[in-house]
Amino acid sequence: MTLPQILIIEDENALAKALAAVCQQMGAAATLCASGERGLKELKAGDFRLIILDIGLPDISGLTVLQRVKQIAPRLPVLIITAHGTLDNAVGARQLGAAAYLVKPLDLQELKRTMEQLMVSPKAFETALEAGREDSETLLGGSSSAMQRAFLAIAHATASDAPALITGPTGVGKTLTARFIHANSQRRQGPFITLVCGALPEPLLESELFGHEKNAFTGAGNMRPGHLERAEGGTLFLDEIGDLPPTLQAKLLRFVDEKTFSRVGGREDLRVDLRLITATNRRLREDVQGGRFREDLYYRLQVLEVELPPLADRAEDIPALCEMLLRRIAPQGGFSLSTEALSFLVAHSWPGNVRELRNVLEHAVTVCPGKLIHPHHLPATICQTSPLPTTASDAILDRTLEQWITDRVRAGASYKDLYSELESRVLKHLLQRFDRKPTVLARVLKMNRATLLKKRRDLGLDT
Repeated sequence: MTLPQILIIEDENALAKALAAVCQQMGAAATLCASGERGLKELKAGDFRLIILDIGLPDISGLTVLQRVKQIAPRLPVLIITAHGTLDNAVGARQLGAAAYLVKPLDLQELKRTMEQLMVSPKAFETALEAGREDSETLLGGSSSAMQRAFLAIAHATASDAPALITGPTGVGKTLTARFIHANSQRRQGPFITLVCGALPEPLLESELFGHEKNAFTGAGNMRPGHLERAEGGTLFLDEIGDLPPTLQAKLLRFVDEKTFSRVGGREDLRVDLRLITATNRRLREDVQGGRFREDLYYRLQVLEVELPPLADRAEDIPALCEMLLRRIAPQGGFSLSTEALSFLVAHSWPGNVRELRNVLEHAVTVCPGKLIHPHHLPATICQTSPLPTTASDAILDRTLEQWITDRVRAGASYKDLYSELESRVLKHLLQRFDRKPTVLARVLKMNRATLLKKRRDLGLDT
């Protein structure tokens, strides 16, 4: 019996071998290609059931390869893998026909499950991200590992009509995430209705959510539809769901289970068709254990969960976020941050998350007389509580290097592999910086020229 063939287009040798081993465990044969052009040649010559494609290839972009794959074999499922899961990558992969999208470091069980199902039914795993909105670009900017997991969860939420629960601390952008999910879902043409559960007393909250009949209570002169009815055909977003009173939790549970409800003071059962998205900054699992939130309602709301990380867990995204926020705050201003100012921002703990960052930058733009923002233009609390232990680039490098090492170690790399690849990358960039002139490079870096030439030869950087 002929083994199913899988084409792996991945330039990192250790990871490519690890993927081939997974294919072998699944009873499939793998063809490895370290470049996009080589992969396309193999595709034309072979008969493959699946392609595993990295976005970051040495010759051409993986997205370009994907576009050409779809011209050659439109029905062949392509699994995109990337170490830089951004909205742009996810959007591009979706528009070009990728069947699935996974972020490094790869979870082997998730990888196997995705591969098995793609080889049977690729449509079931299509990523559903489409063109993003500007607010969502600001919210989801950057490429930290913390946000990459959020990208995948958001992609699943846009592809489904199931209830979704968005969690995360105040200021991370839960409302913007809910709007993005709605705008990229099959209900995008319907209304997006928002209700903050913690902002109203219980009687008024019940009326706002479920509506009321004429004369249902003092002041209810006319029948009034609630947010449930207003969201017909679209999405109802309930923010601060953890603050919903117990009696209303029971009533909401009935709606989630049966898709029916009754207005306050009414007896008629009403039915509406909508998608429910909820959000909370509370730990609902602890509220369930403490008896403050219904367990059955919690599990019905949490069919899909999008966990947004605090800004402190994605400090490497701060430079990109600052650029986008400054363009939004002062679109004609051309403001930028000095290295010292950016270092303070990277080192800050950000209890208010992205919302706090935006407020800080608005303050800086207001008080800065020129276009370059220095530390003294930032609020005093930022500089007082954030000593300058390192430069912004050092902080970004540390986090990026940590993720890079994690990826390689999980792929089976040894210390020698890590050291050789890192040295090769450093030397490659240095040669490019000095116009590939080893004599000049050796003199500037105080390095023996013969040693440099030998390293360049050993690392395959002669060409």
